[in-house]
Amino acid sequence: MEILREKYSSRGGGIEISLDSYGYTGEKMTAYQNYLGGGMLGGVQNDCTIRDWQGNMELIDVAMELKILFCRNMGLTPEFLDCNRPASAY
Repeated sequence: MEILREKYSSRGGGIEISLDSYGYTGEKMTAYQNYLGGGMLGGVQNDCTIRDWQGNMELIDVAMELKILFCRNMGLTPEFLDCNRPASAY
């Protein structure tokens, strides 16, 4: 997994990887977390440069791996992913 950029803080952050090694040349995927305000962080979300990536089981698996890596790097347990937190305060 080639990490292109990453940033972690008490106000969320994100990690972006290249999908070249998965056979998707020039494509990227991110896992990120928004700050909701009042010291609360939102749920960990994914995005990808591939349109309709949510219909591709391989990319869904990569997204979950990336979410888990993000949680570990933020000092969160993977159980945090099951908390069903909102992605945005709006």
